Amino acid sequence: MTEKHLSSQFDSELNNISSRVMELGGLVESQIQQAIYALSQFSMEAVQRVDEAEKRVNQLEVDIDYELSTIIARRQPTARDLRLLIAFSKATANLERMGDEAHKMARMVGSIIESGAARSLPTTDLRVAAELASGLLRKTLDAFARLDTAAAVSILKEDDLIDAEFDGFVRKLITYMMEDPRKISPSLDLLFLAKAIERIGDHSKNVAELIIYLVKGIDVRHTTMDEIESSVL
Repeated sequence: MTEKHLSSQFDSELNNISSRVMELGGLVESQIQQAIYALSQFSMEAVQRVDEAEKRVNQLEVDIDYELSTIIARRQPTARDLRLLIAFSKATANLERMGDEAHKMARMVGSIIESGAARSLPTTDLRVAAELASGLLRKTLDAFARLDTAAAVSILKEDDLIDAEFDGFVRKLITYMMEDPRKISPSLDLLFLAKAIERIGDHSKNVAELIIYLVKGIDVRHTTMDEIESSVL
């Protein structure tokens, strides 16, 4: 991921940070998969595993932030090196927030299980959206490791699919609640679950935008897809 520098120690520090960010990404991906399993099987054991992983995710974020601060203070990087460290910092924050969303998903599943309404709720579409979000994170981590701007643009487009799934699910859920008002309370848990999944996609999109910023030096936030493609591809 990183270029060679005159200081081999600096190279080692950058490579170590890169590895830690990828480690965090892998941990969050596993956390999301456990949350999806909890949803598909209504498993309290999986809910507990997500809860336990949350502590490791949070600690790793703190460790990475400390290492980044130390490198910036010691090396006082400029130009592309500074962009790289900024990208690491923002990617770390987005990954930690994805872990938070996975944790929210697990808590909502736990609430649904405790309500006793689990098996009667329409969760199939939600599981599809969750798998899309998990797959998007996997692609994002791969693109970040390779600094692949073409893949980053593809990720930005794919996030729109998750948004469409979210909108469609909300419409179905409203109909479901209208048909049976007794299901309103557990259905609201599903709504929060859907929003957490949609937010995971948004954070993957944020990381994809960081890839473009790092490689091209262009901030593509709040720009149209046509503008992004003309600037990047």
